[in-house]
Amino acid sequence: MRYYIIAGEASGDLHASNLLKAIKKEDPNAEFRGWGGDRMEEQGAVIVKHYRDLAFMGFVEVVMNLKQILRNLSICKTDIMRNKPDVVILIDYPGFNLRIAKFLKKQGIKVVYYISPQIWAWKKSRVYTIKKVVNKVLVILPFEKQFYDNYGVDSEFVGHPLLDEITNEHYNSNFAAEERSVVALLPGSRKQEIKSVLPIMLSIVDDFPDVDFVIAGVNTLGLKFYESFTRGHNVRTVFNRTYDLLSSARAALVTSGTATLETAIIGTPEAVCYRAGWISYSIAKRLIKVRFISLVNLIMDKLVVRELIQSDLNQVTLREELNALLYDEKYRGKMLSDYNELRLKLGGDGASSRAAQVIYSLVNT
Repeated sequence: MRYYIIAGEASGDLHASNLLKAIKKEDPNAEFRGWGGDRMEEQGAVIVKHYRDLAFMGFVEVVMNLKQILRNLSICKTDIMRNKPDVVILIDYPGFNLRIAKFLKKQGIKVVYYISPQIWAWKKSRVYTIKKVVNKVLVILPFEKQFYDNYGVDSEFVGHPLLDEITNEHYNSNFAAEERSVVALLPGSRKQEIKSVLPIMLSIVDDFPDVDFVIAGVNTLGLKFYESFTRGHNVRTVFNRTYDLLSSARAALVTSGTATLETAIIGTPEAVCYRAGWISYSIAKRLIKVRFISLVNLIMDKLVVRELIQSDLNQVTLREELNALLYDEKYRGKMLSDYNELRLKLGGDGASSRAAQVIYSLVNT
């Protein structure tokens, strides 16, 4: 069978690569083509366009690159029709992928949406488009299944692929001197969010002289960028070792996002740190209708990890929370117990395999 996959970001490339590996077990003669990255290519996919040429973020950047985006849509449609796949698998990336799905519906080509966009948080109206143009939605968060059921969308919960990715790794935990605790700092991946959050994280370093603080850095930003914040602090920055760092850390301070879920799956007690510009936060607060900002709390539907947001993220509250994460055994124990429940809710190991089985069955009906 011929499978066409569209992943517009690094995380999508990762999850798509694991999916392709699983599909090959179901369909040894599978042929893969699509938009993605190096990891998909390693699994035998012919990459038409790399995701690094697709990542336009923010309203202004999208407008400035509108011609290129429209050109990419045209290239994608033409390539799909030329290669006539048995199924097209969309990985998140909704702005682009939903437009492709509308086109594919008219062409009578089967469409599977794997790792659906977070429309339950904002832009809920997209659910009506998905219902019309997607044959099957494979969701990775347990509450997403109920959301789609409420709208009559054909969906299936397959579990979260991060469980496979993290469970299958072996981590090196040599980040601290003997008998010293490590605190992992994950201030985000974008310059603006790092500039907002990292200085506050670093403001409490001197309050914990017996702790080694280590930043999980982003390669593309470079060491000098982080050194502009860490001068005067005894703090290290490491690259390409986030899971190693988290596995060795006694606690972590994490900017909201997928990293909060990764930290929980690894089993590191954490606090969620988020601060944005006042205008951006005000707009987001009006548009996004969810109780929590952390995936951990959203999935558990209760406060498992403390969320320090906007003015709540300050030196006093952060010091207080880190002290509890490091030294309050009852507090730590409750959080770790909730983490165990979280893993069960996420469906356990085998998400990619379950997704592959559903897709293969759909292609053959």
